[in-house]
Amino acid sequence: MLKATLRSFLAHKGRLLLSALAVLLSVAFVTGSLIFSDTVSRTFDRLFASTAADVTVSPKEDLDEAVPSGRTATLPAALAERVRRIDGVAAARAEVDVNGLTVVDENNEPVGPTTGAPTLGNAWNPNERSPVELTSGHAPRGPGQALLDSETADRKDVRIGDTLTVIAPPGSFQVRVVGIVTFTTTNPGSALVFLDPSTARTKLLGDPRAATGIAVDAAQGVDDERLKQRVAAALGAHTYDFRTADEQAESDVEQLGGFLDVIKYVMLGFAGIAVLVGVFLIVNTFSMLIAQRTRELGLLRALGADRRQVRRSVLTEALLLGLVGSTLGLAAGIGLAAGLIELMGLLGMNIDADEMVIGWVTPVAAYVVGLGVTFVAAYLPARRAAAVSPMAALSDAEVAGVGRPLRVRAVAGTVVGAAGAAALVGCAVSGRTASAASLLGLGVVLTLIATVIAGPLLVRPVIRVLGGAFPALFGSIGRMSQRNALRNPRRTGATAAALMVGLALVGGMSVASESMTASFDRQIDRTLGADFVIQNTNFLPFPKEVTDAVRDTEGVGLVVRGRFTPVAVRLPDGDRVETTAAGYDPRLDEVANITYTQGDSAAALADGRLAMDRDFARDHGVRVGGTVPVEFQGGRSAELTVGALTDQDSAEGFGTQGGLYFGLGTLERYAPGGQDSALYVNAAPGTSDDELRAGLEATLDPYPQVQVRDLADYKQLVRDQIAVLLYLVYALLGLAIIIAVLGVVNTLALSVVERTREIGLLRAIGLARRQLRRMIRLESVVIAVFGAVLGLALGLVWGVCTQQVLALQGMTALAIPWVTIVAVVIGSAVIGVVAALLPALRASRMNVLAAIAHE
Repeated sequence: MLKATLRSFLAHKGRLLLSALAVLLSVAFVTGSLIFSDTVSRTFDRLFASTAADVTVSPKEDLDEAVPSGRTATLPAALAERVRRIDGVAAARAEVDVNGLTVVDENNEPVGPTTGAPTLGNAWNPNERSPVELTSGHAPRGPGQALLDSETADRKDVRIGDTLTVIAPPGSFQVRVVGIVTFTTTNPGSALVFLDPSTARTKLLGDPRAATGIAVDAAQGVDDERLKQRVAAALGAHTYDFRTADEQAESDVEQLGGFLDVIKYVMLGFAGIAVLVGVFLIVNTFSMLIAQRTRELGLLRALGADRRQVRRSVLTEALLLGLVGSTLGLAAGIGLAAGLIELMGLLGMNIDADEMVIGWVTPVAAYVVGLGVTFVAAYLPARRAAAVSPMAALSDAEVAGVGRPLRVRAVAGTVVGAAGAAALVGCAVSGRTASAASLLGLGVVLTLIATVIAGPLLVRPVIRVLGGAFPALFGSIGRMSQRNALRNPRRTGATAAALMVGLALVGGMSVASESMTASFDRQIDRTLGADFVIQNTNFLPFPKEVTDAVRDTEGVGLVVRGRFTPVAVRLPDGDRVETTAAGYDPRLDEVANITYTQGDSAAALADGRLAMDRDFARDHGVRVGGTVPVEFQGGRSAELTVGALTDQDSAEGFGTQGGLYFGLGTLERYAPGGQDSALYVNAAPGTSDDELRAGLEATLDPYPQVQVRDLADYKQLVRDQIAVLLYLVYALLGLAIIIAVLGVVNTLALSVVERTREIGLLRAIGLARRQLRRMIRLESVVIAVFGAVLGLALGLVWGVCTQQVLALQGMTALAIPWVTIVAVVIGSAVIGVVAALLPALRASRMNVLAAIAHE
């Protein structure tokens, strides 16, 4: 049996190649994501471990900034002198590290990276742990001198002697480049500007006595943990944060972890889609191979092979397929990881591909996924193979399911579909976001399974409709192509299911994204009353001089500032909620339209008061006039009175939990040092919008990071952000389509082999080569369109239910992207034509007499 199995596998290796490609893609994305994330993690582990001081003293920050506030936490630079006197300290340095700078050259072009990585301003404190070394020029020696990293200098063609403008939180200033520094470790993609320590404190922090941290080097023989305890005891354990080198490296890795997780989960999402679609392909392939080998299997049974041996033989073939696919997929995954590393290099993150990490988990995961997918997919066909009787050797019997009743599928599909429909209905009527989202996930999974199970039941009624025009348009060729698709509902359903999965995903996400866009458009129309909004390109805060310049622009009538700050609110029901609050100037009503259910803007923005979303207040037992303890950054806290309740659908705090906002006076009292994140500007009487826009753009020309947006620009900005999500979905769709095309090609190719005698007879009675190719193409088209129709119908249901979940967060508009749906259906027909090219060509080249004699 083993010899027969190996011979059978090698005899059908061409037919199994496309299935092996599905396994290869699945394994490649799994292994590529693991190798890439492990390599990046190891690289940054070494970077952080080699650059972290033995002990680091940092300002205590208990709240995370989900939205940047522009505030830089500091501590007294004089602490470095106190730390130097502690027993066991070899050296202590007051450090300055400021994120979010903007640096422009003499042509007012940004010098920093444009890929999202930050531009950092630092104090030049060279030591053995520095990630850079001075490779040309000299160290900065005064307020007008700076160093720039070599990669930024090369990318932007900056040379020693050039003048740069640094736009920092306290204001902008000019420096001359006097030296170039080169990274001795991995460059995380940032641009680095170094100033002498005194200048860095004054220009970057606005306070010559401040620092962002103290780096402490331990004396020889002193343990980091022991030194940390000594420093904490001397400075006050609860006053600052104290970390050893290991703890600081771990903290840095955690901050980077979010970025790495996004890449890993995206790639694993691709792997999941590849696995899911690949299962359909493999099931179909083995089902058809077994159908074609019915007489061979019957003969084996007649010679004495029992059911277990036949089943084992088919599963062994599947495992051989999985072994080959996994091995090739592992190699492809290594190549994919290398490609991602090169891509990161283009984006400024330099990782050495020679140090690629391939841990033991990676090959284990590769073979578990590859062998597992093929084993699971081949199990049902193997059971069917074991059911072949010895008498089948004497006939042309087929075990692929032609003519077998679909009652079991009907019952199972109905039960699972009813459960999925109930979950989706529950999602639509639920009033709580968490429960609605859980029911949505359950409903999506169950309805997908139900559609896959019941797909063959839908083949005959749907394809009769989809192919109904074929006889009229293409005559007998069209009629035969339609009947070929109807001949084996199980096979047609499994082939179409591969395409259905991807299209259901894109349909659902398209509805959700279109609804989000429509909701935000409606929201912006309802709430934004300003003529223009001034914002940073990447939503980072900007320095006060930008606000002052805008106010001084001719034609400006009103400027209302907006800022953000992280807060923690202790509520009457005992909950402590961390969120982001906003602060606004008193004349907010003139630039925004806010619906209040209680109170008004004057009460909301009064000193010591705040506004809150009514639903959030109701859920936590908050009433107007009540007080809530609010914690701010830096350890400050206050008891603020609830002055107003808003309707979240039109609240200016839309999108943040609780919709909290208060007056800028309150914000500056308890969270000083922040920067404006947005300016809402109205024109002065007699100034047109065009005149004001031209004036604002001229004013902001020295600040390329800041943009002037009107209502239409603001809407486009939101659309562009949502489009990023759609691009990911379309990429997943592209992968699903690639595998689905492989499935259609495989099905048609095996179908051609299966119908060799039939094709020979058709050719013998006068069917032309061109007619034969057309018949196979039409069969492919109707199968592809059938998958598209099922997928889009399922996706529309998912999208509508997703919109109901979004409605609980204020996004109440439902929009159906009909253009996308029509384009997908047309594209599916094109896919069908492309997938049929090779099988149709092969069929048309058959020798007629050899085909008739084929068994």
